[in-house]
Amino acid sequence: MDLNRRDKTTTMYYFRVTIAYKGTDYFGWQAQSVDTSHEEKPTVEGAILNCLKRMAKHQKCTIAAASRTDGGVHAQGQIAKITLPMKITPEHLLSGLNSLLPADIRILDCAPSTKHYQPNKASARKEYHYYFVISPIDNVATSEIALHLPMNTEEQGDLELLRFACALFVGRHDFYNFSTGDSNAGTTIRQIFYCDIHKANFLPLADNIYYLKIIGDGFLKYMIRYLMGALQALIKGRITIDDIAHYLQEHQQEKLSPKAKSKGLHLIRIEDTEATR
Repeated sequence: MDLNRRDKTTTMYYFRVTIAYKGTDYFGWQAQSVDTSHEEKPTVEGAILNCLKRMAKHQKCTIAAASRTDGGVHAQGQIAKITLPMKITPEHLLSGLNSLLPADIRILDCAPSTKHYQPNKASARKEYHYYFVISPIDNVATSEIALHLPMNTEEQGDLELLRFACALFVGRHDFYNFSTGDSNAGTTIRQIFYCDIHKANFLPLADNIYYLKIIGDGFLKYMIRYLMGALQALIKGRITIDDIAHYLQEHQQEKLSPKAKSKGLHLIRIEDTEATR
């Protein structure tokens, strides 16, 4: 054995980060190319990886998220694991990334993590909000982050109808009819812990903004957008409460309604086992 031989294995360092981003100009979270510096369509993952590579002097580094948000979807509480081949404090990693990232992506929190931590598997609960404006005319201040869904503001009947429909989603259901096929999903059964409509406080920027608040153990591809699409169709009189209940019972060939636009959807927070240690 050559006693002078040195172990050239690179020591890797691991971090758990919380990320906020405005998804308007991004083609979702997941990078669309191995070479993220030449993506045809920009992604959130690609933008962060490009900054990490600059900090690591183009050595191999990775980032893995708990949720692969769609194009145009926003986040206040995305969770991800960063793997770096360089020793750096969490404070310096946070400040360094924020100095390089575009203004619509920010690292909110950074803490040491472990090699074995997997954000997608450690996730226990995810909370999403879908924002919508009910006034007759859309508000330009929120037009990129909230759906325009005019309602009768003098009567609360429409909102009560939405809340009644939301109650149908709570519990353990097969959401096959409210999602798009995904071979990685395993099962289309999901547990919804909470689902209701709340009034948002965006004053003085905008009034008459509400949101669907939904918390579950996980969500299928486009699931929340299909649920919101059903609520949108319900308000417009295109479907009934009974239609929604029926679509939760048996698999159907046709969708109950189109999925809602991505711009109103926001990933708010993710609870995982790493945070409770």
